[in-house]
Amino acid sequence: MSGRPNIRQLAEEKEESLSPLAQKSRLSRGRLEYEEPCPIRTDFQRDRDRILYSNAFRRLKHKTQVFIAPLGDHYVTRLTHTLEVSQVARTIARALNLNEDLVEAISLGHDLGHTPFGHIGEAVLDELYPRGFRHNEQSLRVVDRLERNGRGLNLTWEVRDGILNHSKTKADILAEDGEKASTLEGEVCRLADVVAYVNHDTEDAIRAGAITEGNLPLSAVTVLGMSNSARINTMVNDIIEYSWPASGASAGKTGRTISIGMSPRVLEATNTLREFLFERVYDVRSAEQESEQAREIVRLLYNYFAAHEEKLPPEYRLGNDDRQRRVVDYIAGMTDRYAIRIAEEMSLLDDRIKQQRLFLNP
Repeated sequence: MSGRPNIRQLAEEKEESLSPLAQKSRLSRGRLEYEEPCPIRTDFQRDRDRILYSNAFRRLKHKTQVFIAPLGDHYVTRLTHTLEVSQVARTIARALNLNEDLVEAISLGHDLGHTPFGHIGEAVLDELYPRGFRHNEQSLRVVDRLERNGRGLNLTWEVRDGILNHSKTKADILAEDGEKASTLEGEVCRLADVVAYVNHDTEDAIRAGAITEGNLPLSAVTVLGMSNSARINTMVNDIIEYSWPASGASAGKTGRTISIGMSPRVLEATNTLREFLFERVYDVRSAEQESEQAREIVRLLYNYFAAHEEKLPPEYRLGNDDRQRRVVDYIAGMTDRYAIRIAEEMSLLDDRIKQQRLFLNP
């Protein structure tokens, strides 16, 4: 090879200019299985690329965010949600002088384990599977065990930690619930997830006619802004200002623990808007007919494959996991369209559901 310098090492040297509190790739806790470093990419850049080229990432384009198989082209899908989270997280990380490559990898991988039909599918699998089901744990399982025909992606500890610990409680987006990420970059992704879905779910609900701009809680929009872009701008700027000590510019000059958060005023407004979405959009949507049909499809698929393990694809019949675990892995990986098609092919849907055709024809 020519006298070209080691590009990865040059990138790692550039990371030394990041905040002293940023996670440096050369100081990663490593992978589950050792691999020789890439001569071009840092470990976190390598993880980002592995996630981006994974089958699970591609399937996100046909997975529900909130609205199941909407007729319009502009509704958010699990894929566009993921890209929005990545954009918000990278903006915050860059402003705070944290590791942008790490937040990008975590953001792109955080929802890989999400079920078809969004949180409705997640709730049904949690109800049916004796050990319970949480999409963040499934996302980690996807990157550790399921991708690459059971070999996994062998990601770094920091990316895996951020993926596992991105979920929030229903009551408070910053509640301490034992699932805090171990890096500031992971904390950034956790909040970026909220910024993304609170705003795009509001926009989708207005687009669908489920609510109007006038329905939004005045106490929240007065603080956050009257438009979608204004609310995002308010939240992102507030996170950066509140979390500024993480940049290292004022290290040792604050009396509080350095973390990624929001000011009390903006946090209260964000929680208020989020609670409104639960009351007027999420909980209402889950009670509608198409959502009940989605539940029925997931139940039928689970019961069918639990009783007919031989019908699972070969890659889901390998390993030492119990039958129910393999069934959950298969269903969780399905897109909305694929779940509907498999249920129809197995003659699991009754004529009433087929005739109503409230879902897109896959």
